[in-house]
Amino acid sequence: MTTSPDTLLRFRDAFPILGTSTYLVSNSLGAMPAAVTDHLADYARQWQTRGVRAWAEGWWELPVKMGNEIAPLIGAAPGTVVMMPTVTQAMSAILSAIDFPPERNEVVMTALDFPSVRYSYDALAPRLGARVTVVPSDDGIAIDLGRILAAITERTRLVAISHVLFRSAYIMDAAAICAKAKSVGALIALDAYHSVGVIPVDVQALGADFLCGGVLKWLCGGPGGCFLYASPQASEQLAPALTGWQAHRAPFAFAEQMDYAQGAWRWLGGTPVVPALFAGLEGPRIIAEAGLDAIRAKSTRQTSRLIAMADARGWRVHAPREAERRGGTVAFDVPHAAEVAKTLLARDVVIDYRPGAGIRVAPHFYTTDGELEACVAAMDDILATGVWKAFAGVHSTVT
Repeated sequence: MTTSPDTLLRFRDAFPILGTSTYLVSNSLGAMPAAVTDHLADYARQWQTRGVRAWAEGWWELPVKMGNEIAPLIGAAPGTVVMMPTVTQAMSAILSAIDFPPERNEVVMTALDFPSVRYSYDALAPRLGARVTVVPSDDGIAIDLGRILAAITERTRLVAISHVLFRSAYIMDAAAICAKAKSVGALIALDAYHSVGVIPVDVQALGADFLCGGVLKWLCGGPGGCFLYASPQASEQLAPALTGWQAHRAPFAFAEQMDYAQGAWRWLGGTPVVPALFAGLEGPRIIAEAGLDAIRAKSTRQTSRLIAMADARGWRVHAPREAERRGGTVAFDVPHAAEVAKTLLARDVVIDYRPGAGIRVAPHFYTTDGELEACVAAMDDILATGVWKAFAGVHSTVT
């Protein structure tokens, strides 16, 4: 039996690191498109030759222009997505925009949401009169849907959860959660950092009020470029207390009082991080050209293959078994996982390690099947020969 050619591999030449490394860590930092070098050079040229005039010649509008590039990837309309430096900042801005009367003051989160957002909410919510309710996990992989739905009540003002859980790549049933939130009059904000770019997402079909994510990972856009979708209704009814002059209706009037701009502009903060936006443009364009349905189909096939190889070796898999509930990452809890991970990195097999989960392997649309086989074969060799011992006690800064 012959297999169909992997047409997505036509994009490999656009990513230089694929020529020097087995790159399997797009869940943490996507490979850089070669064209980013040109985009950053263009930024430098504009700064060098146009100076302050560059603000009026495109820099000021970049957070909205790039938001419009992201919008089709999440099923959003133009003008509803803006760029911010971090998802933590975006999610905190959402929280700051909401009133919390005593009879409806609960924020529902989960024990497996990304800690950075939890830190912010835990610190900020009490100051706003809100109380965070955390839905626990039984296995560290998933959150029981019934528990989440039961936690969303008439006291719930905001549901702020991850779309895909960062440790296990478990895909939450966002449609069911959004529907329950709507049924009790609660707002819903999804952290989609680990979903957009590797699985199809449609904010309008979901009915989400807000959705945040970033180009750092699956969108191959680098750090400093995060996006916030706000539904037209949310932007009409709410305005963040965590704000800045770019959210003003007339920012260059330098008025003493805030007068919020219309639409998604009102969710912006201070001066935008222009170099990050230049760097972040190319990756989402490539993802759009590749097509999210094709990317998802390949991801499902390759992560299934990784699980099969782990099962054959008796390694515990820290990822959902059901393909429809699994994102783009598979974690292997191999013996001596931290040291094996460091050994792999020394061999230019680029993965990452998380305590409690193991070695995370994240193929993307540019990954060959042979690279998956080579990665697992390298683990076999490292364990069989004991070379991992050389890295015992060695600190690693790779995240």
